[in-house]
Amino acid sequence: MNDVKHITYSYFPGCTLRNKALDLDRYARASAEALGFTLEEIPDWQCCGGTYPLAKDEIATKLSSVRALASARDAKQELVTICSACHNVIKQVNNDMRTDENVVLKVNNYLREDGISYNGETKVLHYLEVLRDVVGWDNVKAKVTHPLTGKKIGAYYGCLLLRPGKVMRMDDPENPKILEDFITAIGATLVAYSQRNECCGAYTVFEDRNIPAQRSRKILADAEEHGADMLVTACPLCRYNLIKNKGGSRLDILYFTELLAEALDVKDKVTAVMEAAYAAK
Repeated sequence: MNDVKHITYSYFPGCTLRNKALDLDRYARASAEALGFTLEEIPDWQCCGGTYPLAKDEIATKLSSVRALASARDAKQELVTICSACHNVIKQVNNDMRTDENVVLKVNNYLREDGISYNGETKVLHYLEVLRDVVGWDNVKAKVTHPLTGKKIGAYYGCLLLRPGKVMRMDDPENPKILEDFITAIGATLVAYSQRNECCGAYTVFEDRNIPAQRSRKILADAEEHGADMLVTACPLCRYNLIKNKGGSRLDILYFTELLAEALDVKDKVTAVMEAAYAAK
C-alpha cells in the first residue's frame, strides 16, 4: 500500500456538510482515518458560494475560495473537498488563479490587506481522487472488512463533479468510471445505466420545480430498469432532488461515504454519535 498514514490534507467541508449533509462529512472523516489519512479542517473557512460565477468581472464571490486555497498552501498541504458543488467552485477558482492574469490581479488587490497573495499553487483533490490516486482501489478493497455483497448499486455523478472537463480533470465527463470503480472496490454489484452523468435539474428548482422533478424521475427510472437497488452520489443537491422526486421509485439514494464507512465497518459508530448529537438538541 502507498504510505498514506502520515498524509494530512487540508479539508474544506462547506456549508451543507455542516447541516443537511452532516452524514456525508462524518462518514468521510471516519473512513479517512480507517484508510490511513487525515482530513484537517481549514480554520475559519467561509462559504464557497455554491455556484461558480461565470461573469468575468465577478471577483468578490471568489475570495472565500482563494482564502481556503491559500490556507492549504501555507500549511503545505493539498486541499480536499467532498461536496460536488464546493469542489466545482474551488477547482474552477483555482484554475482562474493559475491562468487568468486579470482575475489574479484583482483578487490579490482585494486580499492584500489580509496579507494574502495567491497564484494557484495549491492542488485540489476530491475525496474520490484520494481513494483512486493515493490509496488505490486495490488497497481500499484490502481494507474492506464488511463487503457490500449482493447490493446492486448505480453511480450517479450529476454534472458538477465532472464538468467542465478541461478544468475538473477528474474523469472522462462522457464516460466516467471513478464511482463505478469505487462501487466495485467495496464489494457491491455495479449497475450501469445511461443517465448516470445527466443533470438532475439542480438549481432550476428555484425557477420551475417541474424541471428537476422530470429529470430526477428519468434518472431513477433508468437506474431501476437496469436493476439497481440504490444510487450513490457525492452531491447534496443531487441527493435532495432525487429523494424529493422519487415518486414511486424504490431506490435508496445514499452518499458514497456512507457506503464506504459501512464497508470499512466504521458506520455504526459514526451513526451512533450523530444520533446522540441529534437527541441532545
